[in-house]
Parts: sequence; C-alpha cells; structure tokens
Amino acid sequence: MSLGRGEWPEIGELVVASVQRLESYGAYVSLDEYESKEGLLHISEISSRWVRNIRNHVRQGQKVVLQVLRVDSSKGQVDLSLRRVSKDDKRKKIESWKKARKAETMFTQAAHDLGVDVEQLYEAEGVKLVDEYGGLYEGLEAASKKGIQALTSAGVDEKLAEILADIAKDKIVIKGVTVSGVFEANSLSSVGVEDIKQVFISAEDIAEENDATISIISLGAPKYRVELEAEDYKKAEIALDRVVEYTKEYWEDIEGSISFIRE
Repeated sequence: MSLGRGEWPEIGELVVASVQRLESYGAYVSLDEYESKEGLLHISEISSRWVRNIRNHVRQGQKVVLQVLRVDSSKGQVDLSLRRVSKDDKRKKIESWKKARKAETMFTQAAHDLGVDVEQLYEAEGVKLVDEYGGLYEGLEAASKKGIQALTSAGVDEKLAEILADIAKDKIVIKGVTVSGVFEANSLSSVGVEDIKQVFISAEDIAEENDATISIISLGAPKYRVELEAEDYKKAEIALDRVVEYTKEYWEDIEGSISFIRE
C-alpha cells in the first residue's frame, strides 16, 4: 500500500525496487511503492561502464533505487535505470521512502483506532496534511513537535487530529525543535536600518549563548520572521524569551518601537 500514489510511476521518477530475478540481459524488479508492478532494469542501464557479469552489480533480493525511463501501462511494462541515479539521489530517496512507510503505518493505526478504511480516511483527511506540509510524514512530524494544533490548523478533523498527534509523539523522535515568531521594528532614526541590522546580529549571539541557532528572514520592512532551533522545547523557549527580552531592552534607546508576535 502506498497512500496517495497513482497506479503507475511517472517518467523520470525515482522508485525503490526489489530485485526479483536475474537474466543475462537484465534484472526484473518489483516496485515497492506500486503494488504488484514489475519493471525491467536492462543490462545497458546498470552501469556507465561495460557490465561483464550482471551479478557483480545487482543481486536477487537487493533493494535498489532506480529511475523510470519508460512506462507502457497497456503492456504492463516499466523500463528502469540504475546508472542514472547518483549516490545523493539514492540517499535522499531511501530516506523519503522510509519516512513515507512510517507515516503510512501511523496513519493506518489511526484508521484502525477509528474503525474506518485507511484509504478513504486518507482521501478525506490525509490529503489535507499533504497540501499543508508537502507530505504525510511532514504533517505528522509537525504534530510531534507542536501537538494537535498543527493538524487542526490544516483542517484535519479534531478527533482524528487528537489520535494522530498522540501516535506521532510516540513514534517520531524529534532531534531538534523550532519555534518562531515575527518582529515588527520601526525606527525614526536616520540610521534606523543599521539599528535593525545590529540588534539582529546581537540576537544571534544571544541565541548561541543559550544553545540555539537563529535565522531571521525579512518579510518586508518593518516585519522580520525569526526561527529559532534548539535541542528541545525547553531550551528553545528559554532562548527565544531571552532574544525577545534583549531586543526590547536594546530598542529602549532607539527612537521608535519594536514588538514581537509568537507564531
């Protein structure tokens, strides 16, 4: 099962496959993300160098990341390439594949708890997370970080959001957390731009002193979005509070105003 995927892969797509059998002219593989679909990895697409023995490059039962070259759904044929997949492509694809599988497992658990069909639940609610966060796993990761609000803000049913948030917090270990907000800084000084620049440079030092890193993005003067990352929420909140406190104290000597709204 692969929630949200079409029946056939698209040309150019990277897919995870399992090698089923080897022939002199290539390897037949099953597409892990496309149930019951089979593809052919021709010997000419295994390596950019001459392949003397196909078994020196792929083996039965091996997991491989391949690029889709051609799809003929009428004949049930998918042609694939290994030589066109870089090491970085492979790493990224395997990582996203593992996350997708984990997300499906969690979503299936939620469907079971609700006593509903998982595919119907995905079409009704899961797609909202994909639209909001770019992927099902990313939505559940947000729930692990921020709780039920990360799901309800995307329009997910509250009862489902509560179940998913509990599952996500239990299954997804967050190595780092991010808190954010928006500063609105106004200066009437002739060097106002430099004042704003300097206070945010100092804010980076404050964050670092509190075991956090900070990034500041201009939303168009006078608004600036701040994202602060730390090991856990407690450290992140402490660091953010100290950054906000510092900027407000700094601005007391500036002709103008500064405010902060937490996101």
